[in-house]
Amino acid sequence: MFKFFKYTLSTVSGFTRNNSSSVAASPNSLIYCSNVVKQHDYENFLATLLMTKAIRTPALVVRAFNVEVARVQDQTSDPQTAAFRVQFWLDVLNDIYKKEQNVSNIPANPVAKELFKICKCYNLPKRHLEKLVLSRSSLLKSRYFRTLEDIEKYADDTVSSIYHLLLMVAGVADIHADHAASHLGKSQGLTNILRSVHVSNHHKMVALPMDILVKNNVSQEDVLRGIDSEKMRNVAFEVASRAYSHLEKARKIQTPKTSNQIFLPATAVDFYLNKLQKNNFNIFDKSLHQGNATLPFKLYYNRLVNKY
Repeated sequence: MFKFFKYTLSTVSGFTRNNSSSVAASPNSLIYCSNVVKQHDYENFLATLLMTKAIRTPALVVRAFNVEVARVQDQTSDPQTAAFRVQFWLDVLNDIYKKEQNVSNIPANPVAKELFKICKCYNLPKRHLEKLVLSRSSLLKSRYFRTLEDIEKYADDTVSSIYHLLLMVAGVADIHADHAASHLGKSQGLTNILRSVHVSNHHKMVALPMDILVKNNVSQEDVLRGIDSEKMRNVAFEVASRAYSHLEKARKIQTPKTSNQIFLPATAVDFYLNKLQKNNFNIFDKSLHQGNATLPFKLYYNRLVNKY
């Protein structure tokens, strides 16, 4: 197991479907993509390493693109600079989907170059990639969610879209798998909101839904100051309950076996939600922000038994 998780060049190989010399994968660019995911999205990185070789490389590229867009908020506090960076990725997508486009015309960014190649190799639709960018662009402007349903929509656009893309890479065209991907994406997105409260606070942003905060008489200031209270725990309970409900719905759907490896990140979602429950829904508990040493074992076991 430990040998498998040791990161080497063989982890990222060239593409297989519709491959040609004009879109051959670049080892240096692929390593860059993998390192970006490893550094900023470690749990999904581990899950991706356990995918079959044919899916693993394009999955790392898609996740690297997602990381680069998601990091715009972390890289600058200036709204105009953030807008420019978001526009860069929108322009990249427009360049990628121009007719008879060539990789030499794609901006000299390793993620952009590799994204072009996998889009061409796997005929990935633009809409899912565009959702990743536009949804985060909207959040940068509004900086809050009105309702729990707004978070679900955001999660569907940003997380479920990744699963839909990876299903396409794997050649899984199945309505049940798409349905499961939507539920799992919402579950993971809601969980990410809970997990990132302390990060959002650093940016002076309250990502928890305003309607639930108001219902439980919790102010934004309470969230920003990290004040634990029974009311705050009730807020966390409502969000976590919805996240767990989506996770359970996803797991009950019968999907092609190939899709199970793509949905493997559900293991980390399940772990966090259970740990949050054991901590009586105190989202400010420091133990929730610590790394999970047993996650690689859990991921490896679930991959062996082909479940998520």
